[in-house]
Amino acid sequence: MRIFPSLILLLLLVATGCTTVDNDRVLLKIWALGAEGENVKKLIPAFEKENPSVTVKVQMFPWTAAQEKLITAFASDNLPDVFQLGNTWIPQFSSLESIQPLNKLIENSPVIKKENYFEGIWETNVIDSVVFGIPWYIDTRVLFYRTDVFERVGYNHPPATWEELYDVSLRIKKTVGIDEKYAIYLPANEWASFVIFGLQNGADLLKENACYGNFSSPEFKSAFEYLIKFHKQGLAPIGISQTTNIYQAFSEEYISMYISGPWNIREFKKWMTDSLSDKWMTAELPGPDKNTPGVSLAGGSSLVVSKQSLHKDFAWKLVEFLSRPETQLQFYHLVNDLPAVKSAWQDSIFVNDPYMQAFFNQFHHVVPTPKVAEWEQIAFSKVQHYAEFAIRGALTVDDALAKLDSDVDRILEKRRWILENKN
Repeated sequence: MRIFPSLILLLLLVATGCTTVDNDRVLLKIWALGAEGENVKKLIPAFEKENPSVTVKVQMFPWTAAQEKLITAFASDNLPDVFQLGNTWIPQFSSLESIQPLNKLIENSPVIKKENYFEGIWETNVIDSVVFGIPWYIDTRVLFYRTDVFERVGYNHPPATWEELYDVSLRIKKTVGIDEKYAIYLPANEWASFVIFGLQNGADLLKENACYGNFSSPEFKSAFEYLIKFHKQGLAPIGISQTTNIYQAFSEEYISMYISGPWNIREFKKWMTDSLSDKWMTAELPGPDKNTPGVSLAGGSSLVVSKQSLHKDFAWKLVEFLSRPETQLQFYHLVNDLPAVKSAWQDSIFVNDPYMQAFFNQFHHVVPTPKVAEWEQIAFSKVQHYAEFAIRGALTVDDALAKLDSDVDRILEKRRWILENKN
């Protein structure tokens, strides 16, 4: 059978993933997740106009399928040129050597500079002094609280220290005077609050080059006991089953404080209406004492460039385009993702929003979680598991933390082996 040259060319294009369009245009692929994937394509025409030799193809995946899809693509040499990673995923993909180190590109970039970003957020993308990702959008957790309830118990300001947080909780509980209402919601089945307060107290969650658990350390144990006290003394409910949802609980004063992120501002605005519209506010998290700012988690997503990309120069141009302050503001209007670039926060949409000020201030005091590929498994399947055991009295604090460390040591066994055999 005779195969014509045009057919051979077509087969070659298919086999190589169609990296060009119409023979003279570069096809650049970007994968993004959830709402970001649905909306980033609205920004692409402006990039293509600036780069007429490039066509950008956007593919969206749900968050729940993203990691598996990316790992499969890496294994089959089919990663896109640019893709979105939750910033806690950076260690996993850097260890796979699937993403491009960016230090040299940053040195020559007129758009992307370390000083343009919040320090703690930037640090989530750095492994052993090598930058692997650029913050795209960011989030963290602050304190949502009922201002009217606070005033009722003699507080005209949010708590600045752990002591004040405990004190205002005691006062609120004394005022409501019944078991069906509480001061603060600290979910027993979530890990974030326990990790945040541990980090605030100076705890190193992992030790010995992040090869072993360190949750039994005095710093973490002290913070852990501090939070457990809220449940033991009836200041926080163990569950929230008595009400329809957290927003209803807040509006009905079932709880008066809740530690959460920017994604909840819209929901609270929906529930806190009419006479309640000015009865709530956000504040930075309290610290252990007056001299120690209350740190929070450095959350969000980053953009990375695949090592497999044949068009790294255009891939980097796309990352730069999506990192411009004006583009980040456009993206915020599309999906409400907070901009990673600090200068974008000078826009009136943030300056004039009282609920956003706490987030802007908190972003100056955020820290990364441990930069190991196993972190999400540790946090979701182990930290919250043993926190709930301790809260419900199934284990003592000492036993819970000892068992937590033991489980974490097993999870990190592969990491220890890799490091021991690295050279």
